[in-house]
Amino acid sequence: MDRLLSMEVFVAVVELGSLTAAAARHEMSAAMAAKHIKGLEARLGLRLMNRTTRRQSLTEAGQAYYARCKTILADIREAEQGAEALRVAPRGTLRITSTVSFGSFALAPAIAEYLDRYPDVSVELALSDVVEDLVASRYDLAVRIGEPRDSGLVARRIGSYQMIICASPTYLARHGTPATPADLAGHQCLDFSHWSRRTGWRLGDGEDEGGQAGYPPTSRFLANNGQALRQAALAGFGIVLQPELLLAEDVRAGRLTPILRPYWPAARPVTLLYPKDRQALPKLTTFVEFVVARFSAKTARR
Repeated sequence: MDRLLSMEVFVAVVELGSLTAAAARHEMSAAMAAKHIKGLEARLGLRLMNRTTRRQSLTEAGQAYYARCKTILADIREAEQGAEALRVAPRGTLRITSTVSFGSFALAPAIAEYLDRYPDVSVELALSDVVEDLVASRYDLAVRIGEPRDSGLVARRIGSYQMIICASPTYLARHGTPATPADLAGHQCLDFSHWSRRTGWRLGDGEDEGGQAGYPPTSRFLANNGQALRQAALAGFGIVLQPELLLAEDVRAGRLTPILRPYWPAARPVTLLYPKDRQALPKLTTFVEFVVARFSAKTARR
């Protein structure tokens, strides 16, 4: 027998004063209502009501149980109303993961704009260049660079991610400017620890999109953060391969000089990934559509 329904029947009997009235409220027979009360008493091993042919009253145990039932049923109604509210309007917390550079320079401003528009939504943004399992880590959405591998997730492309090669004017004046990837063997190349020798300094050859390995020799400067490599390049220590969005301002200001343009890696897609859900919450659907529209507009203006 449904325990919550039994509790609702019990509360109705107390408040309406009779089994018949409680039964009518819950569209059942008086005998079924009585069965619910007896079922509760059997489960608890206590008598909840004293019954006579004319009236019924609560026992001491029944009074305490009635008070608890009222609280429990009110909590359940509040929980249901809260869940319903989440499906009606954007509200709640979105947990998002992204790569460090894209999340810092491109996604964070978009999130701030979104939060201004939807004041009942909060965002927790986790930045990491280590790819985590979206579902296992309980993220609502991930921003990934490159072709998505997980076909079990919804994928929405929002733009392209271009890597560029730069060095400071001071470094180039001291060591010369490399003309081909092979020339990198004679230079200090700043290395990113999350790259492998298969996917690191993989440079295009100017003729096809496959590119060539062109991986430099073991670097004297290895870091797991693009900002650290940028600072080393600005200090004139070596040549850096990092996202355009990370280095663009330095290039515009003349602090870094783009080199080896014909050999830059092909741009990779930037993709939003999120679990399939026929009844996705508005906080997720509105964020996805907002970000897609925002980055599509940026691409169109270029």
